[in-house]
Amino acid sequence: MKTIGNIIWFLLVGLWSAIGYFFGGLILCITIIGIPFGTQLFKLAGLMIWPFGKTINTDFNKHPFANLFWLLFGGLMEALGFFIVGLILCITIIGIPFGKQCFKLSRLALAPFGSTVS
Repeated sequence: MKTIGNIIWFLLVGLWSAIGYFFGGLILCITIIGIPFGTQLFKLAGLMIWPFGKTINTDFNKHPFANLFWLLFGGLMEALGFFIVGLILCITIIGIPFGKQCFKLSRLALAPFGSTVS
């Protein structure tokens, strides 16, 4: 299921979303202040391509100020968007695995600083 799920995700959602996050990260990395936030968008882009079979270890306490700043300026809305899409996908039996991946992305979008994807 992991390989098939990743292929379906990549074709329907992953490629275009990863490209968007990648270009957003590039735009943020143009400024010196935005470099840490751009690298977190690169982390989201990498998970967006192949989310099945990967785990996220979140640690909000590693960088609490950066995570709080992230939450205030877009991270909360992004996480809420992933969560709502995950709920919609979980309505059908076929969508449940994809909804779980949206919940995983939501966790990463809440506190990307100090989180690791493995």
